[in-house]
Amino acid sequence: MTEVYDFDRIIDRSNATSAKWEKYRGRDILPMWVADTDFAVLPEIQEALHRRAEHPVFGYGHTPGHLTGILVERMQRLYGWSIEPDWLVFLPGIVGALYLACRATGKAGAQVYRPQIIYPPFTRAPQMNSQSSLPVPMTVRDQRMIIDLDWLEQQPAFPGRLLLLCNPQNPGGAVYREAELRCLADIVERKDWLLCSDEIHCDLILDPDKQHVPIASLERNIEQRSITLMAPSKTFNLAGLGCAFAIVAEAKLRAQMKVNPYIVPHVNVMGLAAAEAAYEHGDEWVRQQCAYLAANRDYLIDEINRISGMRLGPIEATYLAWIDVSELGLDDPMEFFENAGVGMSPGRDFGDNDYMRLNFGCPRSRVEQAVARMRKAVETLG
Repeated sequence: MTEVYDFDRIIDRSNATSAKWEKYRGRDILPMWVADTDFAVLPEIQEALHRRAEHPVFGYGHTPGHLTGILVERMQRLYGWSIEPDWLVFLPGIVGALYLACRATGKAGAQVYRPQIIYPPFTRAPQMNSQSSLPVPMTVRDQRMIIDLDWLEQQPAFPGRLLLLCNPQNPGGAVYREAELRCLADIVERKDWLLCSDEIHCDLILDPDKQHVPIASLERNIEQRSITLMAPSKTFNLAGLGCAFAIVAEAKLRAQMKVNPYIVPHVNVMGLAAAEAAYEHGDEWVRQQCAYLAANRDYLIDEINRISGMRLGPIEATYLAWIDVSELGLDDPMEFFENAGVGMSPGRDFGDNDYMRLNFGCPRSRVEQAVARMRKAVETLG
């Protein structure tokens, strides 16, 4: 009998050293900003952590061969992508991996393409490597915000230049279609660029008729010039355990992505244990979570679009809503909504101050409470 998981459960995170909840300690503000969810993790993950905690030594970790095997099988089963075990590079997080990717592919002064609307580490990673960040304009296609492929086509060929991609797109939640990815792969190959694709939200596809396609899985040429980043952190709510991985087929590029302990730490033993349990036992949990998130998404889209001056378009993936508040005429949207009791991420951090990013990865009751607070605040503007 299939277990039914309870995503309506309210969990008190006020004394759990949670960055998300500590930000507004002592204030009546719903924390709906940083991208972790308020859902209890898969029970098998907790069991795996309890077993590992029973061992009295917590030294440097070594990736279990079983975990590597699970990931190789997973890429084949979900995407028809045949990868080799030694293509996997385990890292303590996706953000650090973005920094490593910039460092691995370019020297100081190099230019790095990145989406114009994107979560902040995409902008900061090149800068931290003394590189310049070149924004790729966004375009709306079928109500989805993606990078402008026509604009990229007009850019000069530059061997070794790095393009950063985010698929599914954060913010916005667009899932790139295979035809769009093939077009992008063709551009990258003809211009002799390299590609780093952040696919951390690949398991959080909310519509059954949509499918994630790793761009590196399309064919060998793009595979050989790609760094693909994935992690269990967003899918399974494990961000605090620090475990991610890169898939890098080309040996020299892969060597540059290996963990340098002077830059980033090794993956910790608890993160490895959690990842192994998540990927081995979590498929049904993920299916139910995505169905719950899709219902939250549908409710949120319907209700936000009933509030005068606020607009929310389709969200195909992630649990992050990209809300257009431009018609409200606010000087500081973040301050306005915090005063209303809803703590979101300000759009200015992602490249557009006319938007707010709201995390709906939480029980429905909290989403409903947030909507009620926003509606009441906006009504005062009229």
